[in-house]
Amino acid sequence: MSSNLRFVQINLAAIAANVKTIKHRTTADVLAVVKADAYGHGIIPVARTAIQAGASWLGTALLEEAVQLRKAGIEVPTIAWLTPPGDDFEAALKLNIDLSVSSIVQLSEILDAGSKTGIKPRIHIEVDTGMRRGGILNTYNDWSDFLLYLQSKQEHVHVVGLWTHFARADEPNTQCTQEQLNVFEQYSSELQDAGLAPEFIHVCNSAATLTRDVSDHKSIVRFGIGMYGLSPDRGMLGDATDSFGLRPAMQLKAKVVQVKKVSKGSAVGYGGTQVLKEDTHLGVVMLGYSDGIPRHATSAVGVSFNGVKAPLVGRVSMDQISVDLGAATPTVKAGDFATVFGGVDGGYSIDDWANACKTINYELVTRIARRVRRVYSEEEMDGAGVL
Repeated sequence: MSSNLRFVQINLAAIAANVKTIKHRTTADVLAVVKADAYGHGIIPVARTAIQAGASWLGTALLEEAVQLRKAGIEVPTIAWLTPPGDDFEAALKLNIDLSVSSIVQLSEILDAGSKTGIKPRIHIEVDTGMRRGGILNTYNDWSDFLLYLQSKQEHVHVVGLWTHFARADEPNTQCTQEQLNVFEQYSSELQDAGLAPEFIHVCNSAATLTRDVSDHKSIVRFGIGMYGLSPDRGMLGDATDSFGLRPAMQLKAKVVQVKKVSKGSAVGYGGTQVLKEDTHLGVVMLGYSDGIPRHATSAVGVSFNGVKAPLVGRVSMDQISVDLGAATPTVKAGDFATVFGGVDGGYSIDDWANACKTINYELVTRIARRVRRVYSEEEMDGAGVL
């Protein structure tokens, strides 16, 4: 079966350990962020693992993701924060899903859904403190008009939370995060003055939770990339394991389909972009950009076999890559599994791949295609024989 040609091993024990690690660093409730199929790790198994490890909230971007959690029987408090006008708010209320609100239009539709279902909506107000993405801005009367509207409807809505998102929390030397906090406190004060006191305040993402004082954690921290054992920014904050004691949860492997000796001077791959400088052995690995590997990856990365690196040669194809196994007769043979990232020390990390592709680890884990099989384990994988 093609699903046996490539797979990601998801170590649920690592995810549980990361949740426990963050719980020891904060007095706030931990919200496990499981959007984007839990950053490519699998929304349902990750959500269940996070809850068992002590997370008391779940967070998704899309409403459909939160609905998926409820249909799987997961009942902990869950917030969906990217819910535009026109979403199925009636379904959200019937499933007891909290909704993020950032406009009068959106709140009006949610209140209509509440009227139709007879269920009081649970909302978290998002305010824009500097990200200039989602949230209500305190300009052009947007915030003041929203407060007046909310006051007039307060009997029909449950204001559960007030929240914002930091733009540069992964840059600990910038003043931006503190400036955003100062703006947030102004919003919070004005909300209190309007007689609207939310139960929960949440501002910290993984980077802020890992670097800010516990006094800034408020009542909920949103634990995203850190829960998967990855650094919010390796360049700024260092390696997630060395700096914060977190354990990477994903390992990507793919099968070698062919090994062959190739002569010096041979051009490899589409466009012949790389010419071999010496006779060598190439391994053809069953993984390509249709599986989520960036086409513009360079020979700065590749795969490994028991910690021994084999760099990429030539361009990444749709379904396969070529790697340099060296001039000596290789021990690698067709049918063996190559580790792309994660796993044995000495191989390539996902941050190595991210740097080589001029992107971030977030993008790589979330872009792994669904045709790449997910295999779940409670133990670290140290070999290929899990299929």
